[in-house]
Amino acid sequence: MTGFARAEATEGERHWSWELKSVNGRSLDLRCRLPAGLEALEPAVRQLVPVHCKRGNITVQLDGSRQGAAQPVYRVNRATLEQALALARSLGAGPDMAPARLDGLLALPGVIERVEIEETEEERAARLALLTRSLETALAALVRMRAEEGARLGAIIGAQIGEIDALVARARVLAALQPDAQKARFRAQVEELMGELPALPEERLAQELALLIAKGDVREELDRLAAHVAAVRTLLAEGGAIGRKLDFLCQELNREANTICSKSQDLGLTAIGLDLKAAVEQLREQVQNIE
Repeated sequence: MTGFARAEATEGERHWSWELKSVNGRSLDLRCRLPAGLEALEPAVRQLVPVHCKRGNITVQLDGSRQGAAQPVYRVNRATLEQALALARSLGAGPDMAPARLDGLLALPGVIERVEIEETEEERAARLALLTRSLETALAALVRMRAEEGARLGAIIGAQIGEIDALVARARVLAALQPDAQKARFRAQVEELMGELPALPEERLAQELALLIAKGDVREELDRLAAHVAAVRTLLAEGGAIGRKLDFLCQELNREANTICSKSQDLGLTAIGLDLKAAVEQLREQVQNIE
């Protein structure tokens, strides 16, 4: 199912933004993109996303920025400065040598150092907790958007399953006429051959006719189709993560439609079987969008 959600969080001068994107997928495929230094968040992401989403290709991205430029902190490396002063004193003051100046000494490499401010464990834990709560907010918004799409798809799937149900009803009417039609065809074929072949016992003719009727009987397939249609409607009414179950039912619906086409000895029934296959394929395409 498709969806997009965004959630933001502020931590002092820092601003964080989660972006969640979801597209259709047969299973859950999660991609996580986090800023450097926040890799510790990935286990929480991979734990929380499956709680809210069961299917789909989901991308989770976190971006961070500062509201104002961070002011660097510097300090004097006194050990390096003392070495420079000692070297200057050892050289002495020559006629062509000016005395060492402070600005010159401070410009020497290593005398002035930038101080990297280290965070405490408490600060890191607070940041992780803040970002985790913000992620849960984004996930809730993503679930709402996916649910809205699911409601729209539910109406479409309901109409498609209604079309399949109507085709099954039409097939039942034709299937009920098949035994009489097969008897008539069989009788005509036997009468045509009777002039060329010895007469067959009535018992043998009855056995052949029974086998012919049984071979073309599609009532069991129609009963199973009706049961699968009812199961789809039950799942739609229940809601929840039903995508995989609907996938399975689509496979079963297609199997029964194939069997009807292979067993049918009537052009009208074969045409309905082909319409059933097309309708089931349309249903299957929509089911890929359901969680």
